[in-house]
Amino acid sequence: MTTTIIVWLLAAYLIGGIPFGFIIGKCRGVDVRTVGSKNIGATNVFRTVGKKWGFLALFLDMMKGFAPTYLCKCLCPEIAWLALAVGVTCAVGHMLTPYMKFKGGKGVATGAGMLFGLAPALMGVTFLVFVALFACSNYISLGSCGAATFIGIAIWFPILGNAGYHNVAQCVLVTLIAAFIVYKHRANIGRLIAGNENKIYIFKKPEAK
Repeated sequence: MTTTIIVWLLAAYLIGGIPFGFIIGKCRGVDVRTVGSKNIGATNVFRTVGKKWGFLALFLDMMKGFAPTYLCKCLCPEIAWLALAVGVTCAVGHMLTPYMKFKGGKGVATGAGMLFGLAPALMGVTFLVFVALFACSNYISLGSCGAATFIGIAIWFPILGNAGYHNVAQCVLVTLIAAFIVYKHRANIGRLIAGNENKIYIFKKPEAK
């Protein structure tokens, strides 16, 4: 059993660490580490490479959190906590990728994918929180921090967070990863407070009056 756990966690870290945003940018002739926010995540790809490439990066980053978590939940049901540990490890791999000197993205998409695999109802509500905050503000960072804060609290309540995985250790893990996501956004939070955070418009940017 110990070997199984080690293999799953190592594979999760290596898969989570795949820098899809950086790869997509390079394929389009852009090093996302040198433009925009200099982050390798989907938001910076969206802003500096193009909308469709940003959505592709978002999808791939979510899948690298979802696929290992869901597969582990299906293949190793006898180790109830392992699927969550695998998902968290995927998110950590994204934020501290071994392929880029342990400098990675902010973990929002990968963490969301992990939670879709574990608790789709909770993640569905969290996604609505993100959409509402983003739609009202056009700040992806605000939506991401708000959603992370929400899920870090909601996971402790059985009505939303149970889904067969509700215990103290697992709630602590989700809360810690949510807190780390907010911490990774500390520069964005500073810009939000200062009023100079960049907005993202999914559709056409409204004309200034």
